Amino acid sequence: MPARPARLLLAAFSPELAGLDAAPPEGWAVACTGVGALAAAVETARLLALHAPERVLFVGTCGAYDARLAPGELIAASEAVATSLDERAGRAYRPALERTRWPATFTLPLPAHRVAVPPAITLTEEGARALAEVAAAEHLELTGVFAACAAANVPAAAALAVANRVGPGAHEEWKANHATASRALVAALRERGVLGAEELLE
Repeated sequence: MPARPARLLLAAFSPELAGLDAAPPEGWAVACTGVGALAAAVETARLLALHAPERVLFVGTCGAYDARLAPGELIAASEAVATSLDERAGRAYRPALERTRWPATFTLPLPAHRVAVPPAITLTEEGARALAEVAAAEHLELTGVFAACAAANVPAAAALAVANRVGPGAHEEWKANHATASRALVAALRERGVLGAEELLE
């Protein structure tokens, strides 16, 4: 009977795996979580129960809030932060008991930045400036993935490719760049030994 894959590689949807779903690296199970933090949390929890991995790596694309990052850059998420524009503007708040921050629990050979996870994509430059006070990049699934892994006590990290600037033109820029950005990210992870069969992660 073949050994169960020791690691779990996740992305929101298939194009962000850049072909790894069709040809998983040795020692890895590969799957998609679906789009959005809630869907990602539920599906990650299901996959953790199914595969019982020793660790989880999420890959995907993100948007840059300001000049700290530019399209084409590759980053590791140092922390995933649940937030919203209403919170930043003082129109909403969260109960004190609610957890909103999940750090990555193993390191990757990429520059590390905090990642904000709002409930929906930010469309305005004003919104990007407000959320830039929280993080350098925007992503939609990462709090769900990290929360599920934390609940299961499974180490988790995320590698993201910046595909667009957050703001009015974000969607068109993302559509033009996301496939190329995902391929570049997977290539970089291969080159740096992250997706190898041997244990090369810290």
